[in-house]
Amino acid sequence: MQLAQRARVANQRRLRPTPLWLLRAAGVALVCAVLVPVVVLASSWLSPEVEIWQHLVETQLPRLVANTLFLMLGVGVLVSVIGVSLAWFTVMCQFPGRAAFEWLLMLPLAVPAYVMAFVVLGVFDFGGPLQTQLRELLGAGWGIDVRNRASVIVVFSLVLYPYVYMLARSAFLSQSSETLEVARVLGCTSRQAFFRVALPMARPAIAAGVGLALMETLADFGTVAVFNYDTFTTAIYKSWFGFFSLQAAAQLASLLLLFVGVTLFAERRSRGHGLFVQGAKLQHLRRFPLPPVLAGLVSAYCALILAFAFVLPMLQLLDWAVGEGVSQLTSRFFALLGHSLWLAAMAAALTVTLALLLAFCRRFSRGRWGSIFAAAQLGYALPGSVLAVGIMLSFSWLDRQWLLPLQAWLGLDPKPLLMGTVLTLLAAYWIRFLAVASGPLDSALERVKPSLPEVARTLGAGNWRLLWEVYLPMLRPGVLTALVLVFVDVMKEMPATLLLRPFGWDTLAVRIFEMTAEGQWQLAALPALTLVLAGLIPVMLSIRASRGR
Repeated sequence: MQLAQRARVANQRRLRPTPLWLLRAAGVALVCAVLVPVVVLASSWLSPEVEIWQHLVETQLPRLVANTLFLMLGVGVLVSVIGVSLAWFTVMCQFPGRAAFEWLLMLPLAVPAYVMAFVVLGVFDFGGPLQTQLRELLGAGWGIDVRNRASVIVVFSLVLYPYVYMLARSAFLSQSSETLEVARVLGCTSRQAFFRVALPMARPAIAAGVGLALMETLADFGTVAVFNYDTFTTAIYKSWFGFFSLQAAAQLASLLLLFVGVTLFAERRSRGHGLFVQGAKLQHLRRFPLPPVLAGLVSAYCALILAFAFVLPMLQLLDWAVGEGVSQLTSRFFALLGHSLWLAAMAAALTVTLALLLAFCRRFSRGRWGSIFAAAQLGYALPGSVLAVGIMLSFSWLDRQWLLPLQAWLGLDPKPLLMGTVLTLLAAYWIRFLAVASGPLDSALERVKPSLPEVARTLGAGNWRLLWEVYLPMLRPGVLTALVLVFVDVMKEMPATLLLRPFGWDTLAVRIFEMTAEGQWQLAALPALTLVLAGLIPVMLSIRASRGR
């Protein structure tokens, strides 16, 4: 038996599509490229900006820390309440409209948070139509300031609750209704069965969804900038463009990265050391019918969340866009659209290619090598502003220390080749979204049986022929899904694009920031609608996959 097993292992190694050492070298290179910005940010503390930090400590730092902590706490609680309650109602209860709400409630995921932010201000701000009408009815002295912490928390929660909703929904779908019935037979009420049985079993999925929502909150720049709510992300931008100190921006970015690390650690710790398991064979799921009054209230609750999170913002954007008419369809708009599409296409192609390479690395490397290669996906945990600062410092060092002297040695006119180019943006995009592309590719690669490439090898297929005629045709659905996901995420990305874009390379996201910074909500409507329509594509893919269950 041992001889046969050894022969089989040797045969599998011989049938691998590329040499193992080459795959490992490529995987290690990807991991190093992802970790370079983090190392560069940490090294920025070797020469701290003392004067700038004295100013920050005296004027802003306590407020930045407090604002960031309150924002994380508020968003974490609110997305948990909204996401878990909606998931429970749509999975376990029967009420009017349940089948439609089950997938409609995912739509707010297509709305970028900064788009929701300027829509809320455009409607509810002091000079907006709602307060203007109320002042005509109640008197000129009446007014409410919506530029506050609670408004920021609500805006984030309305667009980020689908993370918790989708993961909690999947967890509840995997639970058997018989489990809850047994709990009720043992004396638990419906409420007790939910809190003592269903909720603890779904806690890992809920914690993962809350962790994703909090990381998106920490990474956001446009929303907090629109509300003038200072966090570490806005402080990084002000240090870069206000103090003209990339070093201070790097040090602030390292503190923001610390917040991200604490968030990830807290998400892991929240799962505890307990085991959450399901039986191998699930019973048929039976939904509990609600009394008529309660069923109507649940339907109204779902409709209210959907209306405020998606329907009303889209109607307002359409109203603004139609009000501006064809005056928005200028050469400037199409140039911005072209830049967005070109960057998204290039970044998607590059990211999916690297993710495919990483997927093969993990496929043919087990044990500690698999853990090492998994570190290449940590870039998704890095906010765009953090990546921008790390990449800018890395590229400026390469220009100064290597490329400029090399050009001078070759007798060329020395000029920066990396700083201020599209390469910096592409580097930020692929590091940030490598994990997004890896998910569909890993799933698709797992469905390729090892026997298929082995048979192709025995028939004389070489490495490249095996890749083009066996692997890629079978991986095509995963590759297309990964391309779409990365394409849309790049189009919506604001912080990295805002900080790293070359001169003249504005995008739709940058245009939205510029217009909302000046309070011109109507001019930002058409670019915002374009991004929302693009964002609906991956949401529809998720809906299709979830309904397939």
